[in-house]
Amino acid sequence: MAKPSGNSKLKIAIIHPDLGIGGAERLIVDAAVELATVGHEVHVFTAHHDKNRCFEETVAGIFPVTVYGDFLPRHIFYRFHAVCAYVRCLFVALCVLFMWPAFDIVLADQVSVVIPLMKLKRQTKIIFYCHFPDLLLAQHTTVLRRIYRKPIDMIEEATTGLADLILVNSRFTAAQFATTFHGLHLRGIRPAVLYPAVNVEQFDGPCAYKLNFLSINRFERKKNLELAISAFALLCSSKVAYPDKCLAEATLTVAGGFDKRLKENEEYLEELKELAENEGISDRVNFITSCSTSERNTLLSQCLCVVYTPKDEHFGIVPLEAMAAQKPVIACNSGGPVETVKDRVTGFLCDPTPLDFSNAMSQLMAEPDMAVRMGKAARFHVNQKFSTRTFGEQLNSFVLDTHHRRIE
Repeated sequence: MAKPSGNSKLKIAIIHPDLGIGGAERLIVDAAVELATVGHEVHVFTAHHDKNRCFEETVAGIFPVTVYGDFLPRHIFYRFHAVCAYVRCLFVALCVLFMWPAFDIVLADQVSVVIPLMKLKRQTKIIFYCHFPDLLLAQHTTVLRRIYRKPIDMIEEATTGLADLILVNSRFTAAQFATTFHGLHLRGIRPAVLYPAVNVEQFDGPCAYKLNFLSINRFERKKNLELAISAFALLCSSKVAYPDKCLAEATLTVAGGFDKRLKENEEYLEELKELAENEGISDRVNFITSCSTSERNTLLSQCLCVVYTPKDEHFGIVPLEAMAAQKPVIACNSGGPVETVKDRVTGFLCDPTPLDFSNAMSQLMAEPDMAVRMGKAARFHVNQKFSTRTFGEQLNSFVLDTHHRRIE
């Protein structure tokens, strides 16, 4: 991609709540890298950045990272996470507003409450990336929760609508956006789809197909990791004979982001270990918490396939990483994976049940060449549609178009 001309070089601020190692963080890092690569002056602002638990590009990348407000609480006795996130992001936004010269573009994500503050500088255009409406992610199960969430939900819709451009990560999220933010939809506000991407070249190393099923996700209950364990247990109890394979050698690795600051992470990990114990497969399930990028890539290079368990996931970066590593993906037939995984070509789209997932795992064991064949198709598919090159070109186009609307 050609670098922008001199008058197209923009000053871009990216505001993100917590620069950890999740899928949202991966997208923000990719955005920063791609925009800086084409010549823009990019600066990332966040409320938390642990250099021991982050993507490498944020430590030794081509853009600076500045932290404001890390002293502010993430929760109050494990409650009021949303309010605390709003306060932390507002503090970041205030610091950017009063301590830095104006930026041409501000790219924000996850917390839309920063948008009105950023718009106080009229020459700045705001792009908001909506990974998924927070209103749908939050619990509204009790009267108190509904009372607590009502003003937050109203603020989310009102402030999101103030952005000059809204981007979403999939057609599935775009549909959810329309039904959730009904008022914005009636005003004719339509988000554009910008798929997250994966750096395909980082998976160019050796590729083996060992008899290990791999699950990669954060240790959160909404990721439905117990589905992988239950499906693997069902597979282990199967009486089917597998040619050239020994079922007794099959293993499951459950790896992913683990944050000791989050009580849910610790509780859920113990629940999963107890489930494996109860299923009688604890000696064949390996749990890896907070593995580094290189460790993750090694795991991907040596597994048979990736088992991706979230239901109605708004996008999901793991299937892209798996396919880039030439590994088929077994995922739920809902949400973002429907748009990224080609059923029975690059993997399997299944009902979110242990039986359906186990049947897909069984097919890959029964046909030794299937994983290799699907893996090659997966790599080609990701390289064509979901590479960082494609992502960067599309994002830069959105950025330049939004900026030009200001100066016309």
